Amino acid sequence: MPAKKSLVTRQNSHVKPINLLNTIMRFGLNTFLYVSPFVTDSVKLFPKFKKWGFETLELPIEDPSHIDAAKVRAAADKAGIAIGTVCACMGPGRDFRGSAADQKTATTYIKTLIDQAVILGAHSIIGPIYSVVGLIGAHSDEEKKAHFDLVVKNLKPLAKYAEEKGILLCIEPLNRFETDFLNTCDQGLKLVKAVGSKAVKLHLDTFHMNIEEKDQAASIRKAGAHLGHFHACGCDRGTPGGDHIDWKNIVKALKDINYKGDVVIESFTTDVKVIARAAAIWRKMEPKRDDIAVNGLANLKKLFKKK
Repeated sequence: MPAKKSLVTRQNSHVKPINLLNTIMRFGLNTFLYVSPFVTDSVKLFPKFKKWGFETLELPIEDPSHIDAAKVRAAADKAGIAIGTVCACMGPGRDFRGSAADQKTATTYIKTLIDQAVILGAHSIIGPIYSVVGLIGAHSDEEKKAHFDLVVKNLKPLAKYAEEKGILLCIEPLNRFETDFLNTCDQGLKLVKAVGSKAVKLHLDTFHMNIEEKDQAASIRKAGAHLGHFHACGCDRGTPGGDHIDWKNIVKALKDINYKGDVVIESFTTDVKVIARAAAIWRKMEPKRDDIAVNGLANLKKLFKKK
C-alpha cells in the first residue's frame, strides 16, 4: 500500500526521513470503537477491519506498557492493513500546562509513543497533545498566555525528537466541553506556527468542528498545508455521512487543499464502557456498532468517489 514516507529497516528506523503525506488518501478506523484499552491481544480485530475494506488503523495507546509494538506491527502486516496513526490519550497527569510533574509525565508519555510509532510503522501521533482532556474553566488573558507559552515550551523539544524519528505530531482542537485550551482551527494554527517545526501539523475532527466552527469547509481551507490528519465523525459521534454535517463541501475542501493524509472514523458506542463515559455516550447511536464502521466507510467511499 503506497505511503508517503520512505520505509527503512526496523533496525535503522530511527533515521527515516519525514515524508509523511500519503500518495493517495486512505480510509481508517480508530479502534476505540471496539476496545479500551488496546492491548497486544486486540490485534485479533485486524482481519475483520481489513475484510471490511479499511486501509489503515488508528491505535489509541492509553499506556505504552499495554502493547508489544513489534508483535502488533507483525499482526498488522499479516492482516495486510497499515497502522497509520497512534492516538495520544491525554489522561490525568499528562498536562503540558499543568504542574512540573504533569509536564514531565506528559513529555515521557509522548516521547514513548513516538518510539512505539516508529516500530509500529505509523507516521503520526495525533490528538490533543497539549493538556489533559476534560480540563475546563474560565481563565484571564494572562493565564491563557501562560498556558500557551508552557505548551509551546514543552512541545518544541518533543517536535525536535519527532523530527529525528520521522514522526509527525498532529494537534487536535477539541470542543469547549472537553477542553478550554484549544477549540478552533485558528487556535490550532496559532499553536502549530508557534512551535515552528516541520514535524508539527494540525488535526481536525468533524465532530468538534461541528460545535466550534462557523464553516467546516472554510476552516479546512484555512488549515491548508498545515493539515496533517483528519477525523470523519458523525455530528452525534455516530456514522459519518449519516448525519446533518455538510459532507459534500467538506470533501470538496479537502480536495481543494490536495489533502492526502488519512481520513479516520473516530466514533464511540455504549459497548466500550470506559470510552462511552469519557465521551458522554449515553445511548446507542446506531443499531449496531458495526454499522458505524461498515456504513461509515461506504459513505466515505461514495463521498470521495473512491472504490
